[in-house]
Amino acid sequence: MAIEKRPFGSTGHMSSAVIFGAAALREVDQATADRVLDLLLEYGINHIDTAAAYGDAELRIGPWMRQHRDEFFLATKTRDRGYAEARDSIARSLDRLRTDRVDLIQLHGLYHPDELDRALGDDGALRAALEAREAGLARFIGITGHGWTVAATHRRALDLFAFDSVLMPYNWVAAHHATYAADFERTLAVCRERGVAVQTIKALARGPWAAGATRSRNTWYEPVEAEEDIQRAVCYVLARADLFLNSVGDVDLLPAVLRAASSQISMPDDAAMAAQAGRLGLSSIFGL
Repeated sequence: MAIEKRPFGSTGHMSSAVIFGAAALREVDQATADRVLDLLLEYGINHIDTAAAYGDAELRIGPWMRQHRDEFFLATKTRDRGYAEARDSIARSLDRLRTDRVDLIQLHGLYHPDELDRALGDDGALRAALEAREAGLARFIGITGHGWTVAATHRRALDLFAFDSVLMPYNWVAAHHATYAADFERTLAVCRERGVAVQTIKALARGPWAAGATRSRNTWYEPVEAEEDIQRAVCYVLARADLFLNSVGDVDLLPAVLRAASSQISMPDDAAMAAQAGRLGLSSIFGL
């Protein structure tokens, strides 16, 4: 069963409700990456989100582009804040991705006001993204971030520039955070009003890895693991029709996410989610 397609903001693209988060490819070989591609095609995933900072991910995606470039809305990111550095980063990404254009270039990990001011300043990364758009190297421009301040920072960014997309955390814990939940909803309302696509991350986050624990997954947080827990976590995000879910950063958990997203999507009831949160000890991965 193919995963539902949704309007990606005002871009005109109907993107799969699950966007493939290519951080999962940062440390895999090409044969593993190619098996992931087969899975994406099987479930009708037509949107890939990668970044210059995701290890070898762009290199793993590059060989796919010869045959499949027009089948995917392709997004990457630059973490650089200055104009020259971001310009060079975008050029390197295009080279690594083996393409002459991406659909979306995103300013990566902007959540601190000082960094935002620099990136959006006269000699900042936004200038490089705008030049890339004008040159046909990118079609749209987005902004991403982590942490409990990011929704408010995105709202400020949207008042400074008409970004086409935002990316920020959302899951059961985030939706019940004392301050973030309200900030998220206000930012979502602004995005809805302005036709800005809203991508979400960390749907499967259970909590931070315990100190000294062996990290059994390629994620910087400890994820939920059981199929039924993943099902609820995925549905909790995708039951909201104006959200996208960027998939988990571990290739072995990806199939469960795709199975969940291809099933009948309905919002889990509060009691079931509260019980899951208590049983698994769901907690913040960003501190209080």
